[in-house]
Amino acid sequence: MEEEPTAGTSGAAEERPAPPGNAAGEAVPAGGSASADEAAAPQTPERKGPARKAPARKAPAEKSAPAGKAPAAGRPLVAPGKSTAAVKGAPVKSVVEPAKGESRIALVRRARRINRELAEVFPYAHPELDFENPFQLLVATVLSAQTTDLRVNQTTPALFAQYPTPEDLAAADPEEVEEILRPCGFFRAKTRSVMGLSKVLAEDFGGEVPGRLEDLVKLPGVGRKTAFVVLGNAFGRPGITVDTHFQRLVRRWRWTDETDPDKIEAAVGALFPKSDWTDLSHHVIWHGRRICHARKPACGACPIAPLCPAYGEGETDPEKARKLLKYEKGGLPGQRLKPPQAYLDAGGRPAPPLRAG
Repeated sequence: MEEEPTAGTSGAAEERPAPPGNAAGEAVPAGGSASADEAAAPQTPERKGPARKAPARKAPAEKSAPAGKAPAAGRPLVAPGKSTAAVKGAPVKSVVEPAKGESRIALVRRARRINRELAEVFPYAHPELDFENPFQLLVATVLSAQTTDLRVNQTTPALFAQYPTPEDLAAADPEEVEEILRPCGFFRAKTRSVMGLSKVLAEDFGGEVPGRLEDLVKLPGVGRKTAFVVLGNAFGRPGITVDTHFQRLVRRWRWTDETDPDKIEAAVGALFPKSDWTDLSHHVIWHGRRICHARKPACGACPIAPLCPAYGEGETDPEKARKLLKYEKGGLPGQRLKPPQAYLDAGGRPAPPLRAG
C-alpha cells in the first residue's frame, strides 16, 4: 500500500520518561551478561617488565550523534539528546545495542517495550478500512493492494450499495464492477478477484466468509496478509499483518533481517504473545504511516527514538520532523470516512468522500 503525500504538525514528539533499565528498556538481572558498552571498553595493553597490576581505566563516554547524521558505523547508536535527557533513572547514555551484540532476551524486551510505547501513542489504532461485516472487510482488503486505504474507502460505498452480498457481486456485470473500481487502480484484475471470491463464498460457504486461515487463503486474491486482516478484525482471531509498512519498520528496529513476508511473520510472532499480534500489527502500521515513513522518517518527532537502532536515517531536527507527520498526527484527516468514535475523541478527523470539495 502506498503512503499519502501529506504533511503537518503535531505534538507527537513529546518525550515521555522511560523506566530504568538496560537499552532494551528492561531491568538487567544480577549476574547477567555484560552490556555492549562494557564489551566495547578499551583494554589496558600488556606491559613488559616486572609484573604489576595495571590501574583500571574507564572507557571514554560516548557522545550522541550530531543532528541530521547517523552514528558512525560500528559504534553503539545513541538516541537524540532531547529524548535521552528525558529518560529518568536510565543509564548515562540511552543506547540501543546493534543487533549483532543484542541477546535474544534483550531483543524480546526491547520489541515488547516498543509495542507498549506505541500503544500509548496510538491507543485508538484500528483497521483503516471502512467495513460493516466480514464480507466488506475481505473485499476492501483485496482492493487495498497497490493503493491507499483512503482511496478504497472512497470507492467501496458505491460498490456495496449496489452489491451488498457475495451472491450479488458474483452475479454482477464485470464491466459495471470495473467502472466502480476504476479509482482503485488495477481495476480489471481486482474485479476478477472480488467477483471470483464472491462466487466461491456463494457456492462453497453459503454466502458467509469463513473464519479459518486455511479456507480464506483458498479464495481468489486472498493471501496470508489479507486473511489475517479479516481474522483479526472481523473474527477476533490473532494474526500478524505483514504489509509494506510492517516489513520496513521491523527491519529498521532489527527485530529480524528476513525479507520474505512469511518468514517475517514467523520471526516477529515469536517475540510476542499470540494475544498481542493483531494490536501489534495496528501499532506498527500506524507508526509507519504517520511517523516512520519510507523515504523520510520523522526521527526528530519519534516517540520511540531512544529504542530505535535506525535513529538518524531521517530528519532529526524536531521542528522539521513535525512537519513530516501525517494524518491526525499532522492535524489532517485520516483514511476512514466512518472512523471509530475513539479515533474521533482523540482528535482524528474523517476522510472526505470521493470527489468531495
